[in-house]
Amino acid sequence: MRLRLGWRIKEGAFGRKEVAPFADLADLAKRADLARADLDALAAAGTLAHLAGQDAVQYRLALLEKSPRYAGVLELAAQKAGWGKPLPAGHAFGVAVHQSFDSYVAEVAEISLENGKIRVHNVVAAVDCGMVVNPDGVRQQIESAIVFGLSAALHGAITLENGRVVQSYFHDYPPLRFSEMPSIEVHIVPSKAAPTGIGEPGTPPIAPAVANAVFALTGKRLHRMPFDQETLA
Repeated sequence: MRLRLGWRIKEGAFGRKEVAPFADLADLAKRADLARADLDALAAAGTLAHLAGQDAVQYRLALLEKSPRYAGVLELAAQKAGWGKPLPAGHAFGVAVHQSFDSYVAEVAEISLENGKIRVHNVVAAVDCGMVVNPDGVRQQIESAIVFGLSAALHGAITLENGRVVQSYFHDYPPLRFSEMPSIEVHIVPSKAAPTGIGEPGTPPIAPAVANAVFALTGKRLHRMPFDQETLA
């Protein structure tokens, strides 16, 4: 979010042109800025799969027949997560796949609800970023991107009151806490392609994956972040 200040030309009295100042707030990306990730757009495939009566992974794979790197990360993440296997009662999977900075990332989130709030238990990610020089660095980047994305998805509200931001520090703008931290697995697709970006591509899929899991569990679609403002009980 950014405060924009400037001047606009508007119609005045008697058809005259007047110059008027303006100040407004623009919604902008916080990280993975070039990805332009949109929650509804990335989660839409889950809704379409549901309407088609098809499995969410298989539905996506059918659309990705001519996109082998997309399909490759999706298949790997689903396989490693155990997609299709029975989950504990009250748990559900959600999945999302995304490409940015010429890298491909799929993430499967396993969630439940605790007192009407989302609890993310496990996240399994698969990444294809071309030839990998430092696998530990790739894993750490994806892990941190998931934590960053979950912080925004679950808690990251910035509100205004009388023209001022209400939140002041981590007590009222909380990042993901240790007690909320899910288990994260990161799997790297072997590749001889040229290396591509890895600093940000892990962030865009996590919120849609969680939103798709909530839909699978409750039938409710989440359209706005942070999700902790939604009533899911």
